[in-house]
Amino acid sequence: MSSDSCPGTAQHSGQLKFYSAMFYAGSSFAITVVNKTVLTSFRFPSYMCLGIGQMLATLVVLYAAKMSKIVQFQDCDRSIPFKIFPLPLLFVGNHITGLASTKKLSLPMFTVLRKFTILMTMILEVYILRKTFPKRLVYSVVTIVLGAVVAASSDLAFDLEAYSFILLNDAFTAASGVYTKKKLGTEGLGKYGVLFYNALIIVIPTFLASALTGDLHKAATFEDWVEVTFILCFLVSCFMGFVLMYSIVLCSYYNSALTTTVVGAIKNVAVAYIGIFVGGDYLFSWTNFLGLSICMSGGLMYSYLTFIDKPPGSKAQGSTQMKIET
Repeated sequence: MSSDSCPGTAQHSGQLKFYSAMFYAGSSFAITVVNKTVLTSFRFPSYMCLGIGQMLATLVVLYAAKMSKIVQFQDCDRSIPFKIFPLPLLFVGNHITGLASTKKLSLPMFTVLRKFTILMTMILEVYILRKTFPKRLVYSVVTIVLGAVVAASSDLAFDLEAYSFILLNDAFTAASGVYTKKKLGTEGLGKYGVLFYNALIIVIPTFLASALTGDLHKAATFEDWVEVTFILCFLVSCFMGFVLMYSIVLCSYYNSALTTTVVGAIKNVAVAYIGIFVGGDYLFSWTNFLGLSICMSGGLMYSYLTFIDKPPGSKAQGSTQMKIET
C-alpha cells in the first residue's frame, strides 16, 4: 500500500469499483452489529468514548504502518489543518451522531432513516463537485428515498430525539463523503493521510468534550470492564472503526461519493430485512415492509446502472443528464 492522490479525472476498472463497494458494505454491516452489541446489549453508557477508541485505533494502525513503510503519507506540518479542513469537523459530527442514533433507535428504523443521506449527497455533489447525473440514476435515488418515507411512516416507536440525531447524522455523512472525495485529490495526503490526520486533529477535542460532559466518568465506572466478552466486543468495535473509515475512503476513491452512500443504503435495507427475524426490536407492519422493498428496488436499480449498464458514449448520455443550475 502506498499514498496516492485521486484526481477527478482518474478512471478505475469496474472490478476495483465493485470490490471496494463490497468491502465497504461488509465493513459497515459488521460495525453496525458490533456497535449495537456494545451500546445496547451491554448498555455501555458512552458512545463518545467508543468513538474515541475507534479514533485511537485508526491512529495506532496507520502510524505503525507508516513506521513500517507499509503506507506513505505526508509528515505533519502547518499545512495539514488547511489541507484537510473541514473534514475533521464533519467527521466528529458524523461519528458522534451516528453512535448516538445507533443507541437510541431500533436497528431496522436506523437503517431506514439513513436513506435521506443519499438525496443530501446527490445535492452536495452537484453544488460542491459540479457533477451531473443521468435521469435514470436520479429516479433510482428518488425511489430509495420514497421507500424510506413509506417505511418510516409506520414507525410505532417514534422518538423525536432519536430522529433528530439520525437526520443530523445524515447531513454530516453526506457532507463528509463529498468533501472526502474532494480532499483525496489533495497533494501529499492521499487515502491514508486523510484518515490519519482526521483522527489526529479530532481525538483530543473529543476526549476533552467527553471529560467535561461527564461521559468519560460514566465510561470509566462502567461495571462490565471486568467482563472478557465486553472487552473483546469493545476492542473489536475500535478496530472496526478503523476498518470502516478505510473502506469508506477506498470506496470513495474508486467510486463517487453518491455510489458510496447508495452502497451503504443497500446494506442497511438488508440489515432491516434481517432485523425482521433477528434482534427482537423490530415492530413489523406491512407498510414498513413495503417501504423497505421499495428502497431495495431503487438500490438495485442504482447498482445495475452504476456497475453493469454502461452508456455507449458520452454523447448519448449527455442528453439524459440532469444538473441543478447554480
